[in-house]
Amino acid sequence: MQTILGATGQIAMELARELRRTTEGDLRLVSRSPRKINDTDILAPADLLDAGQAAEAVKGSRIVYFTAGLPPDTVLWETQFPLMLRNALAATRAAGAKFVYFDNTYMYPQDDRVLTEDAPFAPVGRKGRVRAEMASMVLQEMARGDIPVLIGRAPEFYGPGKTQSITNTLIIDKLKAAEAPRVPVRDDTRRTLIWTPDASRALAALGNAPDAFGQTWHLPCDDDRLTYRQFVALAAEVFGTPAAYKVLGRWTLTAAGLVSTQVRELRELLPRYERDNLFDSTKFKRRFPEFEVTTYRRGLESIRNESRRQAA
Repeated sequence: MQTILGATGQIAMELARELRRTTEGDLRLVSRSPRKINDTDILAPADLLDAGQAAEAVKGSRIVYFTAGLPPDTVLWETQFPLMLRNALAATRAAGAKFVYFDNTYMYPQDDRVLTEDAPFAPVGRKGRVRAEMASMVLQEMARGDIPVLIGRAPEFYGPGKTQSITNTLIIDKLKAAEAPRVPVRDDTRRTLIWTPDASRALAALGNAPDAFGQTWHLPCDDDRLTYRQFVALAAEVFGTPAAYKVLGRWTLTAAGLVSTQVRELRELLPRYERDNLFDSTKFKRRFPEFEVTTYRRGLESIRNESRRQAA
Protein backbone atom coordinates (compact mmCIF):
# COMPACT_ATOMS: atom_id res chain seq x y z
CA MET A 1 0.00 0.00 0.00
CA GLN A 2 1.32 3.41 -0.99
CA THR A 3 -0.51 6.42 0.44
CA ILE A 4 -0.60 10.03 -0.78
CA LEU A 5 -1.45 12.68 1.82
CA GLY A 6 -2.91 15.83 0.31
CA ALA A 7 -4.14 13.99 -2.75
CA THR A 8 -6.05 16.72 -4.61
CA GLY A 9 -3.15 18.98 -5.65
CA GLN A 10 -1.46 18.89 -9.06
CA ILE A 11 1.68 17.17 -7.76
CA ALA A 12 -0.38 14.52 -5.96
CA MET A 13 -2.58 13.85 -8.98
CA GLU A 14 0.43 13.34 -11.26
CA LEU A 15 2.08 11.21 -8.54
CA ALA A 16 -0.98 8.96 -8.38
CA ARG A 17 -0.87 8.43 -12.14
CA GLU A 18 2.85 7.65 -12.05
CA LEU A 19 2.61 5.21 -9.14
CA ARG A 20 -0.20 3.33 -10.86
CA ARG A 21 1.82 3.22 -14.09
CA THR A 22 5.12 2.08 -12.58
CA THR A 23 4.33 0.13 -9.40
CA GLU A 24 2.06 -2.65 -8.20
CA GLY A 25 -0.15 -2.82 -5.14
CA ASP A 26 -2.89 -0.66 -3.70
CA LEU A 27 -2.82 3.13 -3.83
CA ARG A 28 -4.65 5.18 -1.19
CA LEU A 29 -5.52 8.85 -1.71
CA VAL A 30 -6.03 10.94 1.42
CA SER A 31 -7.49 14.44 1.71
CA ARG A 32 -10.57 16.06 3.16
CA SER A 33 -12.46 15.30 -0.06
CA PRO A 34 -10.37 12.86 -2.13
CA ARG A 35 -11.22 12.03 -5.73
CA LYS A 36 -10.12 9.04 -7.78
CA ILE A 37 -7.33 9.58 -10.27
CA ASN A 38 -7.15 5.91 -11.28
CA ASP A 39 -10.08 3.51 -11.28
CA THR A 40 -8.47 1.32 -8.63
CA ASP A 41 -7.61 4.10 -6.16
CA ILE A 42 -8.74 3.69 -2.55
CA LEU A 43 -10.18 6.93 -1.15
CA ALA A 44 -9.71 7.87 2.51
CA PRO A 45 -11.27 11.17 3.63
CA ALA A 46 -9.26 12.61 6.53
CA ASP A 47 -8.26 15.90 8.10
CA LEU A 48 -4.53 15.89 8.81
CA LEU A 49 -5.07 18.42 11.58
CA ASP A 50 -6.64 15.56 13.53
CA ALA A 51 -3.99 13.10 14.76
CA GLY A 52 -6.49 10.24 15.01
CA GLN A 53 -7.74 10.72 11.46
CA ALA A 54 -4.18 10.95 10.16
CA ALA A 55 -3.23 7.71 11.93
CA GLU A 56 -6.25 5.88 10.53
CA ALA A 57 -5.57 7.16 7.01
CA VAL A 58 -1.96 5.93 7.07
CA LYS A 59 -2.57 2.56 8.75
CA GLY A 60 -1.29 -0.37 6.70
CA SER A 61 0.85 1.78 4.41
CA ARG A 62 4.27 0.78 3.10
CA ILE A 63 5.21 4.24 1.78
CA VAL A 64 3.61 7.58 2.69
CA TYR A 65 3.97 10.68 0.51
CA PHE A 66 3.34 14.07 2.11
CA THR A 67 2.22 16.41 -0.70
CA ALA A 68 -0.31 18.44 1.28
CA GLY A 69 -0.64 22.12 0.48
CA LEU A 70 -2.40 25.18 1.82
CA PRO A 71 -3.52 28.45 0.24
CA PRO A 72 -0.85 31.21 0.36
CA ASP A 73 -2.17 32.52 3.67
CA THR A 74 0.55 33.20 6.24
CA VAL A 75 -1.63 32.62 9.29
CA LEU A 76 -2.86 29.28 7.93
CA TRP A 77 0.70 28.22 7.23
CA GLU A 78 1.85 29.12 10.73
CA THR A 79 -1.07 27.53 12.56
CA GLN A 80 -1.81 24.48 10.42
CA PHE A 81 1.13 23.34 8.29
CA PRO A 82 3.51 22.21 11.09
CA LEU A 83 0.65 20.43 12.88
CA MET A 84 -0.35 18.59 9.69
CA LEU A 85 3.22 17.44 9.19
CA ARG A 86 3.69 16.46 12.83
CA ASN A 87 0.55 14.31 12.69
CA ALA A 88 1.62 12.75 9.39
CA LEU A 89 5.05 11.83 10.77
CA ALA A 90 3.57 10.35 13.93
CA ALA A 91 1.07 8.33 11.89
CA THR A 92 3.80 7.05 9.56
CA ARG A 93 5.97 6.11 12.53
CA ALA A 94 3.07 4.19 14.09
CA ALA A 95 2.48 2.37 10.81
CA GLY A 96 6.17 1.51 10.41
CA ALA A 97 6.11 2.98 6.91
CA LYS A 98 8.57 4.99 4.82
CA PHE A 99 8.03 8.75 4.59
CA VAL A 100 8.55 10.87 1.45
CA TYR A 101 8.31 14.61 2.06
CA PHE A 102 7.65 16.92 -0.88
CA ASP A 103 9.26 20.27 -0.15
CA ASN A 104 9.82 23.66 -1.77
CA THR A 105 12.69 26.18 -1.65
CA TYR A 106 11.17 28.94 0.51
CA MET A 107 13.77 28.32 3.24
CA TYR A 108 16.77 28.85 0.94
CA PRO A 109 18.78 32.07 0.57
CA GLN A 110 17.21 34.30 -2.08
CA ASP A 111 20.42 35.14 -3.91
CA ASP A 112 22.29 33.96 -7.00
CA ARG A 113 24.38 31.17 -5.45
CA VAL A 114 24.11 27.66 -6.90
CA LEU A 115 21.64 25.85 -4.66
CA THR A 116 22.54 22.24 -3.93
CA GLU A 117 21.09 19.92 -1.31
CA ASP A 118 23.68 21.30 1.14
CA ALA A 119 22.47 24.92 0.84
CA PRO A 120 21.84 26.54 4.24
CA PHE A 121 18.42 27.61 5.43
CA ALA A 122 18.07 31.40 5.39
CA PRO A 123 14.33 32.05 5.10
CA VAL A 124 12.98 35.46 4.12
CA GLY A 125 9.54 36.16 5.56
CA ARG A 126 7.06 34.25 7.68
CA LYS A 127 6.13 31.57 5.15
CA GLY A 128 9.80 30.88 4.55
CA ARG A 129 10.29 30.39 8.29
CA VAL A 130 7.39 27.92 8.36
CA ARG A 131 8.93 25.86 5.57
CA ALA A 132 12.31 25.93 7.34
CA GLU A 133 10.64 24.69 10.54
CA MET A 134 8.90 21.90 8.64
CA ALA A 135 12.02 20.81 6.77
CA SER A 136 13.94 20.78 10.05
CA MET A 137 11.22 18.60 11.58
CA VAL A 138 11.64 16.07 8.76
CA LEU A 139 15.44 16.17 9.05
CA GLN A 140 15.13 15.45 12.78
CA GLU A 141 12.91 12.46 11.99
CA MET A 142 15.47 11.31 9.44
CA ALA A 143 18.28 11.60 12.00
CA ARG A 144 16.24 9.73 14.63
CA GLY A 145 16.19 6.73 12.32
CA ASP A 146 12.98 5.09 13.52
CA ILE A 147 11.56 5.06 9.98
CA PRO A 148 13.13 5.62 6.54
CA VAL A 149 12.66 9.27 5.48
CA LEU A 150 13.60 11.32 2.44
CA ILE A 151 13.02 14.87 1.20
CA GLY A 152 12.28 15.70 -2.44
CA ARG A 153 12.64 19.45 -2.98
CA ALA A 154 11.42 21.44 -5.98
CA PRO A 155 11.76 25.06 -7.12
CA GLU A 156 8.89 27.05 -8.65
CA PHE A 157 6.41 25.08 -10.77
CA TYR A 158 5.14 25.46 -14.27
CA GLY A 159 2.85 22.88 -15.74
CA PRO A 160 -0.46 21.61 -17.09
CA GLY A 161 -3.85 21.28 -15.47
CA LYS A 162 -4.42 23.39 -12.40
CA THR A 163 -0.75 24.02 -11.65
CA GLN A 164 -0.53 27.00 -9.33
CA SER A 165 2.53 29.21 -9.61
CA ILE A 166 3.52 32.76 -10.41
CA THR A 167 4.78 31.65 -13.83
CA ASN A 168 1.50 29.90 -14.69
CA THR A 169 -0.65 32.76 -13.40
CA LEU A 170 1.23 35.74 -14.83
CA ILE A 171 2.62 34.27 -18.05
CA ILE A 172 1.13 30.99 -19.24
CA ASP A 173 -2.49 31.68 -18.29
CA LYS A 174 -2.23 35.14 -19.86
CA LEU A 175 -0.95 33.72 -23.13
CA LYS A 176 -3.68 31.06 -23.15
CA ALA A 177 -6.22 33.89 -22.78
CA ALA A 178 -4.53 35.87 -25.62
CA GLU A 179 -3.47 38.54 -23.13
CA ALA A 180 -0.08 40.17 -22.57
CA PRO A 181 2.00 38.33 -19.93
CA ARG A 182 3.20 40.01 -16.76
CA VAL A 183 6.77 39.37 -15.58
CA PRO A 184 7.52 39.75 -11.85
CA VAL A 185 10.30 42.19 -10.91
CA ARG A 186 12.87 41.55 -13.68
CA ASP A 187 13.02 39.89 -17.09
CA ASP A 188 16.80 39.35 -17.27
CA THR A 189 17.48 36.98 -14.36
CA ARG A 190 17.73 33.25 -15.00
CA ARG A 191 14.96 31.08 -13.57
CA THR A 192 14.94 27.39 -12.66
CA LEU A 193 11.42 26.03 -13.09
CA ILE A 194 10.24 22.44 -12.67
CA TRP A 195 7.64 20.79 -14.89
CA THR A 196 5.06 19.46 -12.41
CA PRO A 197 4.75 15.97 -13.98
CA ASP A 198 8.56 15.65 -13.72
CA ALA A 199 8.40 16.50 -10.01
CA SER A 200 5.78 13.79 -9.47
CA ARG A 201 7.62 11.18 -11.54
CA ALA A 202 10.78 11.92 -9.57
CA LEU A 203 8.97 11.55 -6.23
CA ALA A 204 7.66 8.15 -7.32
CA ALA A 205 11.15 7.06 -8.36
CA LEU A 206 12.67 8.18 -5.06
CA GLY A 207 9.94 6.62 -2.95
CA ASN A 208 10.54 3.24 -4.57
CA ALA A 209 14.35 3.36 -4.43
CA PRO A 210 15.49 1.95 -1.07
CA ASP A 211 18.88 3.67 -1.28
CA ALA A 212 17.26 7.12 -1.66
CA PHE A 213 16.12 7.29 1.96
CA GLY A 214 18.05 9.17 4.60
CA GLN A 215 18.81 11.95 2.12
CA THR A 216 17.55 15.21 0.64
CA TRP A 217 17.11 15.29 -3.14
CA HIS A 218 16.64 18.20 -5.52
CA LEU A 219 14.05 17.11 -8.05
CA PRO A 220 15.14 17.24 -11.71
CA CYS A 221 14.84 20.43 -13.78
CA ASP A 222 15.86 21.54 -17.26
CA ASP A 223 19.33 23.09 -16.82
CA ASP A 224 18.73 25.49 -19.72
CA ARG A 225 17.78 28.21 -17.25
CA LEU A 226 15.90 30.79 -19.30
CA THR A 227 15.33 34.38 -18.29
CA TYR A 228 11.69 35.46 -18.28
CA ARG A 229 12.45 37.43 -21.45
CA GLN A 230 13.51 34.18 -23.13
CA PHE A 231 10.71 32.14 -21.53
CA VAL A 232 8.02 34.55 -22.74
CA ALA A 233 9.53 34.57 -26.24
CA LEU A 234 9.54 30.77 -26.35
CA ALA A 235 6.02 30.50 -24.92
CA ALA A 236 4.70 33.10 -27.38
CA GLU A 237 6.28 31.15 -30.25
CA VAL A 238 4.70 27.91 -29.05
CA PHE A 239 1.27 29.48 -28.48
CA GLY A 240 1.41 31.59 -31.66
CA THR A 241 0.82 34.86 -29.83
CA PRO A 242 2.67 38.18 -29.67
CA ALA A 243 5.73 38.20 -27.41
CA ALA A 244 4.98 41.59 -25.87
CA TYR A 245 4.90 41.64 -22.07
CA LYS A 246 5.06 44.02 -19.14
CA VAL A 247 7.48 43.89 -16.22
CA LEU A 248 5.82 44.44 -12.85
CA GLY A 249 8.44 46.16 -10.75
CA ARG A 250 8.90 45.42 -7.08
CA TRP A 251 7.41 48.75 -6.07
CA THR A 252 4.37 48.14 -8.28
CA LEU A 253 3.80 44.75 -6.64
CA THR A 254 4.37 46.19 -3.19
CA ALA A 255 1.79 48.90 -3.84
CA ALA A 256 -0.65 46.33 -5.25
CA GLY A 257 -0.29 44.41 -2.00
CA LEU A 258 -1.97 47.25 -0.18
CA VAL A 259 -5.27 46.37 -1.86
CA SER A 260 -4.80 42.72 -2.88
CA THR A 261 -4.46 40.01 -0.25
CA GLN A 262 -3.15 37.56 -2.87
CA VAL A 263 -0.36 39.90 -3.96
CA ARG A 264 0.45 40.81 -0.36
CA GLU A 265 0.99 37.13 0.47
CA LEU A 266 3.54 36.86 -2.36
CA ARG A 267 5.67 39.89 -1.43
CA GLU A 268 8.17 37.93 0.65
CA LEU A 269 9.06 35.93 -2.49
CA LEU A 270 9.98 38.97 -4.56
CA PRO A 271 13.72 39.00 -3.72
CA ARG A 272 14.13 35.67 -5.51
CA TYR A 273 13.10 37.32 -8.80
CA GLU A 274 15.79 40.00 -8.50
CA ARG A 275 18.64 37.46 -8.77
CA ASP A 276 19.43 34.39 -10.85
CA ASN A 277 17.76 31.28 -9.44
CA LEU A 278 20.28 28.44 -9.87
CA PHE A 279 18.69 25.29 -8.46
CA ASP A 280 20.98 22.32 -9.05
CA SER A 281 19.57 18.80 -9.51
CA THR A 282 22.78 17.01 -10.50
CA LYS A 283 22.56 14.53 -7.63
CA PHE A 284 19.21 13.16 -8.80
CA LYS A 285 20.33 12.98 -12.44
CA ARG A 286 23.41 10.98 -11.49
CA ARG A 287 21.37 8.50 -9.44
CA PHE A 288 18.61 8.19 -12.08
CA PRO A 289 20.44 8.68 -15.41
CA GLU A 290 17.53 7.17 -17.34
CA PHE A 291 15.13 9.90 -16.12
CA GLU A 292 14.16 12.11 -19.06
CA VAL A 293 13.75 15.73 -17.98
CA THR A 294 11.10 17.68 -19.88
CA THR A 295 12.52 20.65 -21.80
CA TYR A 296 10.77 24.01 -21.58
CA ARG A 297 9.69 23.73 -25.22
CA ARG A 298 8.15 20.29 -24.70
CA GLY A 299 6.42 21.43 -21.53
CA LEU A 300 4.92 24.50 -23.18
CA GLU A 301 3.85 22.46 -26.21
CA SER A 302 2.08 20.04 -23.86
CA ILE A 303 0.21 22.93 -22.20
CA ARG A 304 -0.74 24.32 -25.63
CA ASN A 305 -2.03 20.93 -26.79
CA GLU A 306 -4.02 20.46 -23.57
CA SER A 307 -5.58 23.90 -24.02
CA ARG A 308 -6.57 23.10 -27.60
CA ARG A 309 -8.15 19.79 -26.57
CA GLN A 310 -10.19 21.56 -23.91
CA ALA A 311 -11.36 24.17 -26.39
CA ALA A 312 -12.35 21.60 -29.04
